[in-house]
Amino acid sequence: MLYLYLKAIHIIFVVSWMAGLFYIVRLFIYHVEANDRTESERITLQRQFEIMQHKLWYIITTPAMAISVLAGIAMIWVNPVLLSMNWMLVKLAFVLGLLVYHFLCQNIMNKLKQGIFTWSSTQLRLWNELATIFLVAIVFTVILKSAVDWIYGLTGLVVFSAVIMSAVKIYKYYRLKGK
Repeated sequence: MLYLYLKAIHIIFVVSWMAGLFYIVRLFIYHVEANDRTESERITLQRQFEIMQHKLWYIITTPAMAISVLAGIAMIWVNPVLLSMNWMLVKLAFVLGLLVYHFLCQNIMNKLKQGIFTWSSTQLRLWNELATIFLVAIVFTVILKSAVDWIYGLTGLVVFSAVIMSAVKIYKYYRLKGK
């Protein structure tokens, strides 16, 4: 029964973590695009985005990540046989990638706060889709477990990634066309 409680907590906080990751990069995009505004608008908007980013990151996203990871570790502690399953090792590799993504987002946030703009809004839109790719990969790995044919799964992930990247480029085209 403890395992199921831990699993429920894990799922709840993974959802919160992912929501935070999706939204933080949207805020980065708006923060960067504020550079195209008048100086007074830019200053006002960027200050507001810094406040929003800080609160989202430190009140929601990072605590949700920590609780997700702790609940996941606790699930493995309660049921250590999970580590002998190939699908779990693949999931953990994707989770490691998501953790790297999380801390790279924190780095982007810190640079934006310092006024260092190294990413364009288009690059950030593409970056935002990486979290979606991790989410899809993790969910399919967990749900399908050993039923996954890794060649088809990898091919599907590459195709899914290409579709998402194309959608971002198409959106940019129509967004710029409308201006």
